[in-house]
Amino acid sequence: MVCKTIRWEYAFFGLLYLLGVCLHAQDQRIADSLAVVYADGNLETQHLKDVLLEVSFNERRDLDKALGYCNELIGLAAASKDYFYLFRAYRQKAEIHLQRGNFDTALEAYFNSLDAARLTENLSWQGSVMTGIADTYSEMGNSSNASAYYNDAIDVLRFGTDSITLAISILNAGDEYFKAQKYDSALAYFQESAGIFEQEDYLIGKAYAQGNTGMVQAATGDYQLAERNINQAVVILEEFKDSYAISEYLTYMADSYWEQGEKKTALEYAHRSLDMAIQFGIKPQISDTNLKLSQFYEELGKVQESLKHFKEHVAYRDSVNNLAAVQRMADLRTDYEVSQKQVEVDLLNQQKRNQLIILASVGVLAAVLLWFFVAIRKEKKKSDTLLLNILPKEIAKELKEKGEVKSVRFENVTVLFTDFVQFSEIAAKADAKQLVRSLDYYFRMFDAITASYGLEKIKTIGDAYMCAAGLPSPDPQHVRNTIMAAREITARVQESLEHTNGLIRFQIRAGIHSGPVIAGIVGTKKFQYDIWGDTVNIAARMESNSEPGRINISEITYEAIREEFDCSYRGEISVKNRGELKMYFLN
Repeated sequence: MVCKTIRWEYAFFGLLYLLGVCLHAQDQRIADSLAVVYADGNLETQHLKDVLLEVSFNERRDLDKALGYCNELIGLAAASKDYFYLFRAYRQKAEIHLQRGNFDTALEAYFNSLDAARLTENLSWQGSVMTGIADTYSEMGNSSNASAYYNDAIDVLRFGTDSITLAISILNAGDEYFKAQKYDSALAYFQESAGIFEQEDYLIGKAYAQGNTGMVQAATGDYQLAERNINQAVVILEEFKDSYAISEYLTYMADSYWEQGEKKTALEYAHRSLDMAIQFGIKPQISDTNLKLSQFYEELGKVQESLKHFKEHVAYRDSVNNLAAVQRMADLRTDYEVSQKQVEVDLLNQQKRNQLIILASVGVLAAVLLWFFVAIRKEKKKSDTLLLNILPKEIAKELKEKGEVKSVRFENVTVLFTDFVQFSEIAAKADAKQLVRSLDYYFRMFDAITASYGLEKIKTIGDAYMCAAGLPSPDPQHVRNTIMAAREITARVQESLEHTNGLIRFQIRAGIHSGPVIAGIVGTKKFQYDIWGDTVNIAARMESNSEPGRINISEITYEAIREEFDCSYRGEISVKNRGELKMYFLN
């Protein structure tokens, strides 16, 4: 059992424009009311986004319905390039999958949310998503990644004005110290977060800080004070219907009563926790509470009850962990571990018979492991080929050799962004298959051009294409090569306007900026080589301020190529945290 981490979803003060209501925490009653408004169907697009945002946030009774609202909002936000709603919708989707224990899916949604948040240049939003990513790694037991993202989130948020999101990150970072049994550090983090929550009068945050403080007190033997703090926290959380937190705190209270010898009360708390976790489909808590009940009943000598709960623990634990490399062995591993538990129970009366069961189980496991490793060897070549399609060659090699890729700062990189003019309007009227074929035509062309000049494709976001020169290997000609690639891309797109060939034709605009970036891998289920920093944000601003068929470059890029390429000064734009920046058209 570990401390409860607070989800960032509670920190968002959502303004519902249609109804003029300010939401400070989730409320199923609000979801029910908004569902009626949504079903009426007479909403303008902007109001529909507001309703979808708030109804998905407040819907706690039917999480499948909440996911449906999220997915509809993602589609609307992506089509209109509304990065605020895209960030919120993906983040809310991640929260729901995290609550259900679908960690891989949660991480994928979080990283999509982080991409959108970075495009808004809002530090508080970026910090909030980093906290969610850290929460997910924490639930997966990956303390190293969790701590790294918590620290990054806190560093970012201390520069912002969102005190509540900062307090949440501090609270959840304290949870990692609690797991490591560093109780003094955990308590310090919980108390710092409690002070901020108190200052902001943020009730649910105060409840989490108080409950987690009680768990530290229980771990250090102060049961009376722990019981008071946890029970007070549960009372507050019941008002918010926070089933996840209540279930976990109830399990911890059961543990506390058991340690004090009040076994009947302990069992009541544990079963109450399990019932709540089952009702709301909280797989991690179903697994943890079943394990706790198995231990309780084993100590009471009720072996059948103990075995029943242990089987449930193993089944839900495997569904939560979802380890892809051993998924084909999941059923056998569950049967094996349950049989081992049965061995422990039967040893009370049948020592000799269970020794044979152990030997047989080990033999079966050894045979399965042999098959497993033979199968893995056959798949290795396919995996290597797939990895090279996802990551640069140097990065893929480092990942295979070391098992991880360290983030690297590159001082001299040039970043190119392109997007299609009026794409959203065209896409709204186009045939879906024709639209996908057209994007594939252009992006394949861009891939070939950028590769010929030594640029590294980073990613596509909708109709936007992002690439960079000067990484993962330094390139002294990174500025010139990017300029040449951009010129060829815009020329080829212009030429394509004369021939339709059954495809949709677009005009393109491009933006370029040069400077330092941080590069590394994000994600666990779907690796992605990505870059971050002001250089990326400024390149995106150059592109958004360009014109059809033109390449808009920053002053830094201009100074590097002014002797070779003809350019025209076109004025300044205001960039957050950077002031006024000059722009030039490449002629």
